[in-house]
Amino acid sequence: MSGRTALVTGATGHLGGALARALAEAGATVVAASRELSRAEDVAKSLPGVQTHFGVEINQLSEDSINNGFAAAVDSAGRVDVMINNGQQGHAMDLTDVTAEAFSEDLQNATGYFLLARHLRDHVVSRGVPGCVVMIGSMYGVVGSYPDAYEDICTASPVQYHTLKGGIIHMTRHLAVYWAKDNVRVNCLSPGPFPSAGASAEMVERLKRKSPVSRMGNPEELKGPLLLLASDAGSYITGQNLLVDGGWTAW
Repeated sequence: MSGRTALVTGATGHLGGALARALAEAGATVVAASRELSRAEDVAKSLPGVQTHFGVEINQLSEDSINNGFAAAVDSAGRVDVMINNGQQGHAMDLTDVTAEAFSEDLQNATGYFLLARHLRDHVVSRGVPGCVVMIGSMYGVVGSYPDAYEDICTASPVQYHTLKGGIIHMTRHLAVYWAKDNVRVNCLSPGPFPSAGASAEMVERLKRKSPVSRMGNPEELKGPLLLLASDAGSYITGQNLLVDGGWTAW
């Protein structure tokens, strides 16, 4: 990835940090994006490599913030070649109590993914170079969740999250076929169970029993799949959804 610049949204998060590190370790210049500029800059300073990394502020639920943030990324790094749409804002409400307002707001994440992807497409086309977009989906964009994994422990997997991730996976296919002629590849990386440290221990134990490999994923295990999709190693891959789920969706 040397000589390329990747913009990673949600780079301060549980999975976003691992994605940003993977790209930096592979030689890319990384522009870390967060709703808080100071946090984005802290992540950028922590990334490995001899190359200089940058931080920008992007609130993907705001079109103005998206426009300004992408422009700031280009101004800082001089170019953007790869767009990693990872950031997400959501409500911890399930199908029993989610409001119409919260449901609609959570779906705005998909709008943000599209606008950032289009910025990347327009930017690389204007430069006459290839581009790459990697959407971050979820196994829950492909399958429903097990009710008994959450029952009497915590909020069920949010219905609006499933709706969002399913839409992102299909948007990937749609953009891929339209932008292939522009030499812009669009793929989706869908993690399986990668709970953060704050997740309920009992829920995690229940989820382990649902997995063929009987364990949860480690964020570092997303590095290889991401690099396949983001680099020339995947130059003939577009419009695909790569599930990294320990076999969860195989049964």
